[in-house]
Amino acid sequence: MIYNDNRCLDVKIAYIGGGSHAWAWVFMTDLAKETGLSGTVRLYDINEEAARLNEKIGTALFEREEARGCWRFETKTSLKDALDGADFVIISILPGTFDEMESDVHAPEKYGIYQSVGDTAGPGGLLRALRTIPMYVEIAGAVKAHCPDAWVINYTNPMSLCVKTLYHVFPEIKAFGCCHEVFGTQKVLRDICKMETGEKDIKREDIHVSVVGINHFTWFTRASYKNMDLFPVYRKFIGEHFVEGYDDPDRNWMNGTFNCAHRVKFDLFNRYGAIAAAGDRHLAEFLPGDQYLKNPQTVTEWKFALTPVAWRKERQKEKNAQALKLAGGEEVLELKDTGEEGIRLIKALCGLGRFVSNVNIPNYGGQIPNFPKDAVVETNAVFSRDEISPVFAGECPGGILTLTMPHIKSHEMILAAALTCNFEEAFLAFMADPLVKGRISFGDGERLFQEMLKNTADYLPEGWKRYF
Repeated sequence: MIYNDNRCLDVKIAYIGGGSHAWAWVFMTDLAKETGLSGTVRLYDINEEAARLNEKIGTALFEREEARGCWRFETKTSLKDALDGADFVIISILPGTFDEMESDVHAPEKYGIYQSVGDTAGPGGLLRALRTIPMYVEIAGAVKAHCPDAWVINYTNPMSLCVKTLYHVFPEIKAFGCCHEVFGTQKVLRDICKMETGEKDIKREDIHVSVVGINHFTWFTRASYKNMDLFPVYRKFIGEHFVEGYDDPDRNWMNGTFNCAHRVKFDLFNRYGAIAAAGDRHLAEFLPGDQYLKNPQTVTEWKFALTPVAWRKERQKEKNAQALKLAGGEEVLELKDTGEEGIRLIKALCGLGRFVSNVNIPNYGGQIPNFPKDAVVETNAVFSRDEISPVFAGECPGGILTLTMPHIKSHEMILAAALTCNFEEAFLAFMADPLVKGRISFGDGERLFQEMLKNTADYLPEGWKRYF
């Protein structure tokens, strides 16, 4: 990295999945509010037209007077051209299409297995991993060949397995995974803290937390505001509001498929004594299927929602139409606060300050001593010039450890199965998943697994084809 004529760092960013309608636009918005960085964003996507639309959208954004930075957007037609000499690599891809995800999420329902997300845990998360891991093998190899010193930032799910694959292929890679689920729980604590103290201007970042766990099954073992321990405050709030939960006034759980009343979090706190720090719809998928995801009625009683893939397909159509309007100048991106921290992390890694945030990296530093060293864990870390230093989080509490270890072991099995196209190992992981275990016979499980493999065949290596 070098400085340009305006004394801003001139950064080269490769964006894999550069046709994204979600993270790419968020990223552009955050870039437009920063003055310490400038450079080039290389957009690479298997849907080249989507990347070219984002090139137009990004270029138009930085022609506006209110855009503070100076960035160029270029569409690249090969992974090599995108990565060559990059300082940072961002990965935000949809592995397959929503047709494959429709099978991931909804095929198990005929056997009474329900999933609220289907991209991380459960049968859907496993099938998604089988088609994602080969893509990440290719990406890791390309990073090693074309930009081995780049920092690689992953936003794709299943997060833990994506990051695990990058390190498996290229052990010296400088990769980490970013997830905003922790932020949502910080906001809940902020709001409860406001009610308790009467203070009105508490920010999410003012809530200091110790983070322990794996992605989407993350926990706060400590939480504070200034000199106040928030655990007693949280316990008191739950005691008074457990039945109705907490409805964010800006995001009532009845108004969107991603929202919740946080009753699953509250229940888990009462059971395990730590604050579950992800959305209820993610947390529910890590636990036995007869608890929060027994059936749609149970989901409604716990006041969160199943996310139908039909909704995602409809939203994709809307975003496709919006992309055309943005690229044609009929609409403009709103320069609002996105609440994301990706740009702050990049600035810190460039030497423009130090920053603490939750991050997904291997447990090599022993940040969670009672987790395996090669497990990809989510804890806090300090970001500074060309360095990430994980914060020692302490041991995962016993009850939560018991819930988490099967998923860590499953990650090992799924990675091995994906790398070798091993049906038996993948099927064992499938049947051992808490959403599946005890809810389906061995024979029905094999039939379902084969059906789901066949439905995602277009995105699987040839080695899988012998099984269906």
